[in-house]
Amino acid sequence: METNYQKLERRLEETSRLGGIMGILHWDQEVIMPSGAAESRARQMGVLAGTIHEKSTDPKLGKLLDALDKENSFNAFEECNIREARREYDMETKVPKDLVMKLAELSSKGHQVWVKARSENKFSDFAPLLKQLVELKKRWAEYVSPELPSYDANIDLYERGGTMAKITPVFETLKSELIPLIRDIQKSDYKPKTSFLSGNFPVEKQEGLGRRISEEIGFAFDRGRMDISVHPFCGGSHPTDVRITTRYRTDNFIESLYAVIHETGHGLYEQGRMKVGRDLPASEALSMGIHESQSLFWERMIAQGPAFCKSYLPLIAETFPENFNAVSSDQLYEAVNVSEPSYIRVEADEVTYPMHVILRYEIEKGLFDGSVEINTLPELWNSKMKEYLGVEPPSDTLGVLQDTHWSGAAFGYFPSYTLGAIYASQFYKTLLQEKPDLGNEIESGNLATIRQWLNQEIHEKGRLLSVANLVKQVTGDDLNPTIFLDYLKKKYRKIYRLN
Repeated sequence: METNYQKLERRLEETSRLGGIMGILHWDQEVIMPSGAAESRARQMGVLAGTIHEKSTDPKLGKLLDALDKENSFNAFEECNIREARREYDMETKVPKDLVMKLAELSSKGHQVWVKARSENKFSDFAPLLKQLVELKKRWAEYVSPELPSYDANIDLYERGGTMAKITPVFETLKSELIPLIRDIQKSDYKPKTSFLSGNFPVEKQEGLGRRISEEIGFAFDRGRMDISVHPFCGGSHPTDVRITTRYRTDNFIESLYAVIHETGHGLYEQGRMKVGRDLPASEALSMGIHESQSLFWERMIAQGPAFCKSYLPLIAETFPENFNAVSSDQLYEAVNVSEPSYIRVEADEVTYPMHVILRYEIEKGLFDGSVEINTLPELWNSKMKEYLGVEPPSDTLGVLQDTHWSGAAFGYFPSYTLGAIYASQFYKTLLQEKPDLGNEIESGNLATIRQWLNQEIHEKGRLLSVANLVKQVTGDDLNPTIFLDYLKKKYRKIYRLN
């Protein structure tokens, strides 16, 4: 006879597998689906989403969770599954169906409105819809977490345990240090040579280079694949079926290569999840910030480091000999770490990127507490860009309309990007302390040590620990922006001869 816990596991596994099917449909839609299938695919995904929602809100599941609340003979793995199932059930059932439907409908409509407004450089066309989405997400927050400020409830959806009280002081610390660093870099007389990064780089050669480096980092192609999409992402259905994508430009192979490395970091997290219970919540990635820390760890700390550049310069020169025959590893290192303020967040380097995130965080916070009016966003956006980065977007398309997040009501998502960068710097410092010879290992082509350490310390832990407890267990410290700032200042003051 099945125990209550076994019944719960069976339900959770079934829902997870349906979610996996949704993941493959999404990947197919972004990568290979014919454009004419868009309408039918939307209906298919709608039906599947409805089925998943019905299973997630089944009153029998609620009764099962109530019964489990009265039992107490569970190990940490089982307790985690029960806790995650309760959180998800409460979140799904607390919100009225009409609000769920309004949010889904408006978010779907929002993407098309945003695309049109962005292409026509008309924020005024997007503003009314944005106002509706903010109001709906405020209502949603009142149902889900009435004890929290509405913006905190939205942050928690992406970064478990994240609150304005925790994030604002961290971001203020970053602002106070990064704005002067950005200005010092711009004033520097030294500019790294980058001309060899421009040229004609055939896509097939880029594909071969990216795949080889991804494989040597540790991405298992018998449990994953790499394809092309408009925007690079990591998706799939299961740790045994992880899909990463990139995009190519024939005049710039660096963008594609580092996108591959970034998504490989995400992919390794998914492929490295605990070996048991992989269809259960306890095995899933902990938060968006922790997930982002894994991609940034590989992209920024490892692949943009001097040892990696020295190790892979021969392969890059062999792939593109016309550009790299006379280039040194030091030149490559400096070139891939050029810091220059830009209008676009996704094109920003690791010094300027946090300011793009902080700007968005401050605006979202104001939208939710009522201190920012939606019709003032273009001017507010531009003034903050000028203050933080010294550049002012010439249009709304390059400014307030550049991100898709708000059109899908993904408020509270942006902080995860910079929290991930801070976590990554802390993990990196800890790894260097434990393995002081790491640079020599990377130069010799041994990347397995890094992968195994991340796997044991982070990937296999799933959701057994809170974000704060995981960071504390791995690093012995809390979220600490000073470590991130020290990493950036040491690296970039040396590159730009500021010492």
